[in-house]
Amino acid sequence: MSQFPQVKDTLQLIEKLVSIPSPSGNTRKVIDSCEQYLENLGLEMKRNRKGGLLITIPGKNKEQHRMLTAHVDTLGAMVKEIKSNGRLKPTMIGGFRWNSVEGEYCKIETDSGKTYTGTILMKQTSVHVYKDAGEAKRNEQNIEVRIDEITKSEEETRKLGINVGDFVSFDPRVQITPSGYIKSRHLDDKASTAILLQLIKHIQSEKIELPYTTHFLISNNEEIGYGGNANISPETVEYLAVDMGALGEGQASDEYTVSICAKDSSGPYHYGLRKHLVQLAKDNNIDYKVDIYPYYGSDASAAINAGHDIVHGLVGPGIESSHAFERTHESSLINTEKLLFAYVMSPITEI
Repeated sequence: MSQFPQVKDTLQLIEKLVSIPSPSGNTRKVIDSCEQYLENLGLEMKRNRKGGLLITIPGKNKEQHRMLTAHVDTLGAMVKEIKSNGRLKPTMIGGFRWNSVEGEYCKIETDSGKTYTGTILMKQTSVHVYKDAGEAKRNEQNIEVRIDEITKSEEETRKLGINVGDFVSFDPRVQITPSGYIKSRHLDDKASTAILLQLIKHIQSEKIELPYTTHFLISNNEEIGYGGNANISPETVEYLAVDMGALGEGQASDEYTVSICAKDSSGPYHYGLRKHLVQLAKDNNIDYKVDIYPYYGSDASAAINAGHDIVHGLVGPGIESSHAFERTHESSLINTEKLLFAYVMSPITEI
């Protein structure tokens, strides 16, 4: 197996990506960054109308194609209302719980491109004032954004240029530890995006001939359900979403292996492709786990739901505390990188 780039390069790229705000619906800057990372490599790249980035590497077989996708859109929020006290009532972008972002620093981006910092808080935060500070429901009625500007009214906030519909992004608080962990918001799915970008760069830089023409989609609407359900060429036979393994009680996945999904809320993934991925892991001494994610959907399942006649699969690094303050280990990134490289060099799955 050809030597993949050092994991420290992948970690640094993840750190860069998670530091670029990109809630679903506002992803141009991070897509720009992905495109810039791959520039000067002579790649065929284009933007789709959704704003995602599609990269194609011709292979020896041009009759049967593969597609791999990872997404750069993240959880976030949008200004729903400017309150009479000048604070903001947010509405969710993506599926998370308000308690997972309570107390988090954030940025508000206006239509003009100006940004303000703030904090996501319960309006009943102070235990010195509110008897029910601990018991009050964490919901849209009680959560608000405190802006780091002198504003005491709706009018003063509007004078800042803040309006309904402005995007709110969460501070990633990214850290890479000496023990090999990376902890940050938005590892879903910027960890896998970094892995795919590294894979593309490695293939192109080393002039590796792929057995099949392979498309790579950096999608930007996965968190709201439709990032990768289009731009699939009619020659595409296999579609592999590179997302994350969801960890928790009763789950097989962990932070140290590559997770291969057998089933999620959309149903089973293609059995033949799953077995093919498992065999590749065994043949290449790659640490893996097969798992089922009960409350999960991917770009691959979105493509199936859109009616595409494809073989679909899902793999990714194991991510602890998904849709909250996430963490994974470099060994999981390495195992995912190895499996993906083995996969793009392997034969198409027999149907």
